[in-house]
Amino acid sequence: MSDPIIVTRSLARDYRVGTQVVHALLGLDVAIERGDFVAIMGPSGSGKSTSMHLLGCLDTPSSGTYLLDGEDVSGLDRDALSSLRNRKIGFVFQSFNLLPRATAQRNVELPLIYGRVPRAERRRRAAEALAAVGLADRAHHLPTQLSGGQMQRVAIARALVNDPVLILADEPTGALDTRTGTEIMELFQRLNRSGITVILVTHEAEVARFARRVLHFRDGALVTDQLNVAPARAEAGAE
Repeated sequence: MSDPIIVTRSLARDYRVGTQVVHALLGLDVAIERGDFVAIMGPSGSGKSTSMHLLGCLDTPSSGTYLLDGEDVSGLDRDALSSLRNRKIGFVFQSFNLLPRATAQRNVELPLIYGRVPRAERRRRAAEALAAVGLADRAHHLPTQLSGGQMQRVAIARALVNDPVLILADEPTGALDTRTGTEIMELFQRLNRSGITVILVTHEAEVARFARRVLHFRDGALVTDQLNVAPARAEAGAE
């Protein structure tokens, strides 16, 4: 890993609440290499969610610079940010965010529909993404016919389908039991070993142990940036 996919310089985000200004993120300077697996941790109000929103181009900074895959995205407008997100970033959320009346296949196709990809190619790519997360045989099931772990796998397949340069996961195991959460983290780890850059937000040390690197935030600032000397390892052949 020698090519940073993310570089921030003095990245900051302020919010106005009434007459008060809240400094949610204070001058973040960080570089994340292509192919890395990073966990972002911190208590409520620490700045971890704000940093995720900025890195995911879901929000714009008040000041500073953000380079994503070599492109300065700090000053892009909403339309440009939306296009960038669809092309380069896959998102996974705690609540899965699946359409309840759409099959797993259709849910995975959604980013491709937004990108106006032809129907036959959408189906092929969605099927490949579902197979990559071990759900080839669940393509035509509705979310109500899937377990929590299977729904999160569908969400991960949807994040993968556009071949993004980066996957951002916000508390991806928060709605799952411990065993299923471990299986999902093992899946992220295998995807990372295939070359995908993964950044996840978590408040659980047991989740962060799967990452190679852990960023700790407090009071809007990055306070420690540590390598995980012995990250947890997915079991060989686990599905």
